[in-house]
Amino acid sequence: MTHRVINFYAGPAGLPLPALERAQEELLDFAGTGMSVMEISHRSKEYDAVHEEAIALTRELMGIPEHFKIMLLQGGAHLAFGMIPLNLLRSGRKADYILTGNWAEKAYQEAQLVAGNNVRVAASTKADKFARLPKAHELKIGADSAFVHFTSNNTVEGTQFHQFPQTDKPYICDMSSDIMWRPFDINPFGLIYAGAQKNLGPSGVTLVIMRDDFIEMCEAQDLPSYLRYPLHAEKNSLYNTPSTFGIYLLRNVLAYNKSIGGLQAIEANNRKKGEILYGCIDRLGDFYKPFVTEKADRSMMNVDFFLPSEDLTATFVGEAKKAGMVGLKGYRDIGGIRVSIYNAVTVPQVEVLVDFMEAFAKKNG
Repeated sequence: MTHRVINFYAGPAGLPLPALERAQEELLDFAGTGMSVMEISHRSKEYDAVHEEAIALTRELMGIPEHFKIMLLQGGAHLAFGMIPLNLLRSGRKADYILTGNWAEKAYQEAQLVAGNNVRVAASTKADKFARLPKAHELKIGADSAFVHFTSNNTVEGTQFHQFPQTDKPYICDMSSDIMWRPFDINPFGLIYAGAQKNLGPSGVTLVIMRDDFIEMCEAQDLPSYLRYPLHAEKNSLYNTPSTFGIYLLRNVLAYNKSIGGLQAIEANNRKKGEILYGCIDRLGDFYKPFVTEKADRSMMNVDFFLPSEDLTATFVGEAKKAGMVGLKGYRDIGGIRVSIYNAVTVPQVEVLVDFMEAFAKKNG
């Protein structure tokens, strides 16, 4: 029997076992071709069926209307940080960025390189070490703003927008670490981008969902070809050779998500996991100290907490690994413990971790 650990890494993260087993079964002979999906042309009818199914499943699971284009690109959120202002902010347009963590700040800094002072800070919680999200009254959004950019879930710090920022401006959102964790209304969004490697599939694929009016806003004619969103939309993400195996695995994950009841079922699982894990932290508050200061801002994807000492933290990580749980060491800028409980992590796996946490606190508290 294959040995599998409980994977709490922040990304690349674990994938649903049935999606991997499907890939294992089809690895050497995909769809009767006598080849793996990694070996066949991205122009072949066999790969095209996978490509179209991945797009169709994305649209179905998220309830995406036809006036949004779905693109399967490369380069991760890092490339999107630059592509967004290059396409949308080069003619004097202004935009507001909400700074809530490490990745939100990077997005802002990249946009500044392109659009300078036309990129403004709508709010920042950096003074609070990004341990909370800004309140509604703290948002300063200009009347001339073309869009408001925010990061829906902050992987490093463990905060998450459960209610999206209050504004009448279109959103652009980095959803890399919580895409498809629950259903939501996509209509206020002009553009959503998400690296696949946390909730959707392996690294190497970036899901981009872009409203038609935002595609029309793009001023991309003089950009290098790969940087043009309209070109990728026109070519159905086949302008260049896509990440075929990554998209194949994305398809497998999405098909599995549909089979278990879609985003409604996934949300119920995610909320149950959060309830169990945060319940343990709160119950053992003399031993485990959460990083996020406001319960309403707690992430259902990434949970940060501290132990009484760095020595105990190292012991916790080491003993957890021996017990079959990996990826628990906190991000270098924060320290402590970070538990990433993305969609593929199951409720029973979180229960195993909580049992370990309770025993560890009893032994070392």
